[in-house]
Amino acid sequence: MRAITYNPNNKKFSLSTVKQPTPAENQVLVKVTACGLNPVDAKISQWQHMVPNMDDSWVAGLDVVGEIVQLGQGVKGWQIGDKVICHGDMLKPHGGLAEYCIQDAKHLLPDPVIDDALAAAIPCAGWTAWRALVDKLDIGDRKSILITGGSGGVGSFAIQIAKFFGVKQIITTCSAQNTEYVSKLGATDIIDYKQQNIVDEVMKLTSGQGVEVGLDTVGGDNDIYVANSLSFEGEMVELVQTIRPEAYQDSFLRGLSFHQLSLGSGLRNGFDALTKTLRAGKAMTRCVLAGDIAVPVNTISLEQVPETLENMLNQRTVGKIVAVL
Repeated sequence: MRAITYNPNNKKFSLSTVKQPTPAENQVLVKVTACGLNPVDAKISQWQHMVPNMDDSWVAGLDVVGEIVQLGQGVKGWQIGDKVICHGDMLKPHGGLAEYCIQDAKHLLPDPVIDDALAAAIPCAGWTAWRALVDKLDIGDRKSILITGGSGGVGSFAIQIAKFFGVKQIITTCSAQNTEYVSKLGATDIIDYKQQNIVDEVMKLTSGQGVEVGLDTVGGDNDIYVANSLSFEGEMVELVQTIRPEAYQDSFLRGLSFHQLSLGSGLRNGFDALTKTLRAGKAMTRCVLAGDIAVPVNTISLEQVPETLENMLNQRTVGKIVAVL
């Protein structure tokens, strides 16, 4: 079968021909119709040390939409022919950037009745944004938020979720060329991170008070910018790296609180963790089906995936990109 494989030796993605995998106990084989691309796929070189004996047959791709074509032993609740959507386990080798992939049966949700590419664009970015804002930050009770990287996958969902829950001031960062895009999503104030000082601008926009909550989707020093933009007893969620309170301005004296979120960890930490992940997936699906959240999707072919992942690694993509098979 055709697949996008990753070579851990030269850190390159390639279109390859590999053997079709076979599901083990409690797994299913899915014929893939669409697979969303995410930064975690592009950044595999940064986490490949977590996978012993990774070789050049490794297939990435977490966000899968497709049809079950084979059941492993012990699978219950699913049948051959069922259409499913899922956020897969990044530490497993047979991902969705291929004609067929392996998924744990417990991680599946029924495919919503929407376009396959649209459905595949939601899980990693959409579920992450939902868990960050709803589960961690209790966004329904907030009046202001700063979201770094508003034009990216998670950022574009987070802006819309904040708007959906009635947040009055939604401040985001992006480059000048993406200003119109994030404004249409619902951002009330936009900071050009290339030209403006993020903390200074947030303070101007909030009359020196700072924002109640913040979300960093970018990494680097953006956690510092978000933390230093918070109001007294403000809260932030970090998605990319480990929180470092010692680097933030007066984090103890200002009573700041910090959260970390790794969506994939919800697949590997027991029943309650998985329940939270799937609950976010169901909530996002309802919002998309109701038209409360739009999913800006750019579709590509499997052949275009290696170059697109390289662009994603260099932060040169906007919105959600989905490979359609």
